[in-house]
Formats: sequence, C-alpha cells, structure tokens
Amino acid sequence: MSAEFTVTVDPDEVGLDPRQLARLDAHFAKYVDSGKLPGWHIVVTRGGKVAHSSVYGLRDVETKAPVTPDTLWRIYSMTKPITSVAAMMLWEEGAFELTDEISRWLPEFANVRVYDKGSTLKPFTVPATEPIRVWHLLTHTSGLTYGFLQTSVVDALYRAAGYDLLPPPGVNLAEACQAWANLPLLFQPGTRWGYSVATDVLGRLIEVVSGQRLDEFIAERILRPLGMTDTRWWVGGDDVERLAALYTPGPTGGLTRYDLLGDWSLREPILLSGGAGLVSTAADYHRFTQMLLREGAYDPPAGADASGAGDASGDSGSGGSGGRRQEPFAGTRSSTACKEPASPPSTPPKTTSASPSSPRRRPGASKSQRTSRSSRSTTTSRPA
Repeated sequence: MSAEFTVTVDPDEVGLDPRQLARLDAHFAKYVDSGKLPGWHIVVTRGGKVAHSSVYGLRDVETKAPVTPDTLWRIYSMTKPITSVAAMMLWEEGAFELTDEISRWLPEFANVRVYDKGSTLKPFTVPATEPIRVWHLLTHTSGLTYGFLQTSVVDALYRAAGYDLLPPPGVNLAEACQAWANLPLLFQPGTRWGYSVATDVLGRLIEVVSGQRLDEFIAERILRPLGMTDTRWWVGGDDVERLAALYTPGPTGGLTRYDLLGDWSLREPILLSGGAGLVSTAADYHRFTQMLLREGAYDPPAGADASGAGDASGDSGSGGSGGRRQEPFAGTRSSTACKEPASPPSTPPKTTSASPSSPRRRPGASKSQRTSRSSRSTTTSRPA
C-alpha cells in the first residue's frame, strides 16, 4: 500500500512564504504547459515537516492519467545515495576502509590501465599509477565513465562494448564489472572527477563484502527499516498504472515517449544497478532524505504519520519531541559499541597511506553525515 503524502505544517510556522511556494508551482507549471515536461511532484520541507506538496500535469500523456501523490517514478541516479549509504553501513561495521583497494574483493580491477591517446579503433593506454580505492567509487574519482556521455574516446569504447544507456542483454552486475575493468580508465584514479558507473561497481562491492545480493541488502538494511514500501527495482501488477511514463525531448519540440528505456522498469532486472536502478515515490524518498538529515535516526513507520515527517529530530512548535520517541535507524548503526563519532575528513584521504596492515575495524562514525538542515525534493518523469 502506498503512503499518501500530506502537508504536516503551515509554511509560515517554519519560516516559508506561501506566496513564494505558489510562485514555485507557477514556474514549473510553465514547463508542463509549454510541453517541456509531462508532469511533476514538488515537495518542500523544513525541520522535518512537510510544508508544501504539489502535483501538476500527467504521468502518462497518452492515457491522460494525472500525476498523483502516489505516482511511481524511475529515480535513476537518485539511487546512488541509497547505494552509497549501504556501503557506508559496511564501512561503519569495519568491513573495509575507504582507502582499501577494491581489487581485494573485485580482483578484475587489480591491473587496470588508463587511456593515454589515440582513437577508438586504436587507443593507447598506460598502467594505472594508483589503484582504485573505495573512496574513489564514492566520489566519482575512479576514472570509470558512462558510455552515454559521448564526450571521450573511453566512453565510445564503453558503447562499443555494449554499455550505453542500457547494458547488453542478459549481463549481470558481476559480468558488467568484469567488462568495465577490461576497458581503459578515463584518467588516473584520484586525479579528477568524472560521472560514471562507479556506484554500480560499489553495488557489486557491497554484494561481495556482505555475501548478499544488492537488492536484498538494501531492502533489509534501508528500505524495510525506513518503511519505504513503494521503493523497488521493477514494477508489476496493478502498480504499473501508477508508474510515470518516460519521455525525451522530441526532435521538433514537445515530448517523445521512450518505452525502449522505460520498459526496463517493468521486468525484474538481471543487472541490479546501484547507480540508476530504483523506482520510488516522493513520499518514500522523503523518508530516506529525512533519515540523512536526522543523522541516521527516524521515526518507526508504526509511530510516524503517512508522510514520514514525524518529529524525530525533536523539532516542534512547542519544543521537545512532540510525544514521539526518537529512534535510531538500525541500518546505519554499527553492530559494535562505538565511542565518540569520528568526523569525516574535510579532504579525501591520502591514498598513499593505505596498506594491507590497516586496521579492519572502524571505531568511529556511527551516523550518516549531512550538513544541510532542510531538504527540497523535485521529481519529474524525465530521466535523471
């Protein structure tokens, strides 16, 4: 059953101007009215309270089905934060250090090479001077890339190997990682930033380290504890009607339906993409972002309102917890007792300091970190 998204506080009570929120809706309504977007759902929260939730337009242009608060969206790259949190849970439990070489668990990445010069037909490569480490995957500094970017010789090699917007048919995550490891890196690990399949590789790392499939680990440690009952890897049955259709800009303006890509969300995936594979609702993703803002805590589903916007942070008009007890989100807590939380480094860890003798247990951070104290969510039916 889907959760209805309800506004839980008057905007004025949390310092938001209702007139400005109305302007926000009016602005994005123009995108629908001009044919640039089919529809959207906008949510604005402050202090853990939903101050504004609005929908506009259609989730399916052909059937004229409107966007509703329980519309399912392909969240594509918004999957990445969920996968990254899953990895950080394992880090908190001492399963690995951020400076560890990923080849300890994914040996196919032991001897990667880096593009130097040449064409797609005859590329020249050099050995990597730095191994790919876990923190490189988390920060998109690994040297991996995406085939659909179409900005380099390396992403052309990805496309030639069958990795464009979609992977080759029948390939699973382990096989995809093997293929990516055999392709040259775009740059030396740790030297640049580049959007990439790194979070997909991170998903495979989670599988090997945890001994579970990625979907099972994320469901057990994140989705079920947070009550994200609408978040899944594919959509079937009656829920198909709630799934927003996928569109791209038309060649002469307007929108063109893109079922070739969109239909991948209608069947169980062979390749579990930790970088782009989930389907969710605004209400579900709001629960996830609020867990981040509350530094790993949440109100259990049984004690929270349908929007998941309970006073877990103790932020209420009269102070205190509003009658609700703050509960830890068990997924982000280490299974061993932690002492003082360790603050995350302000700069990437020095990759030259890692060695096989590095400590295997993490005595530190027991909470996911986030500096912002408010969140804004915007969801459309176009790919992220």
